[in-house]
Amino acid sequence: FDIDRVRAIKAVRLNSCLIAHELYELGISINCAPVLDLPQSGADLIIGDRAYGNNVSKISALAMAACEGLLAGGVLPVIKHIPGHGRANVDSHKVLPYVEANMDTMVTSDFVPFKNLSFMPWAMTAHVLYKELDEDKPATISIKIINMIRNYIGFDGVLISDDLSMKALDGSLKSRTAGALAAGCDVALHCNGEMLEMVEVASGGSILSNKALKRIE
Repeated sequence: FDIDRVRAIKAVRLNSCLIAHELYELGISINCAPVLDLPQSGADLIIGDRAYGNNVSKISALAMAACEGLLAGGVLPVIKHIPGHGRANVDSHKVLPYVEANMDTMVTSDFVPFKNLSFMPWAMTAHVLYKELDEDKPATISIKIINMIRNYIGFDGVLISDDLSMKALDGSLKSRTAGALAAGCDVALHCNGEMLEMVEVASGGSILSNKALKRIE
């Protein structure tokens, strides 16, 4: 690496460690970061400056530094949005994004940072429909894609959904929760704190599977 890359790695690691310290002091032991998405020309800007760069080498190195910093501070990182949100053509908070890229293209680009950090303890899915991988279902509720995350990317940690209240997913919150868990997510994530929504999400949940419990432990 050049000197600027080394400095960036040190800065990201230190910053993440300081963030972890503040979270840990509040009793928070998991942080939904870092972003490993590879931004693509023409994609929606929702990932924006959360991305660590525009090439897999830089993203992998800086994301690794972020994970190391969080772990050093006693906080578990969550790599996201697996298998990659950088090609999303719209904001998944508002509508379901579609990705047209073929498998060969994604294997040599989008998937690489996640494969490089597949040994991390937690990951978050993308509410993105990858037509080459599953014509009908976005990653969060796709058995095909979650199997690919487990078997090709090699991630065997705790897999959580992205926020189920986002408009990329249709159906009731109960069905979204059940769908994410049935597809292979270990945990269903709901973020906005609306109590009625939380109750509905919980109604679609279930006891942790043996595999999920082992991963969390």
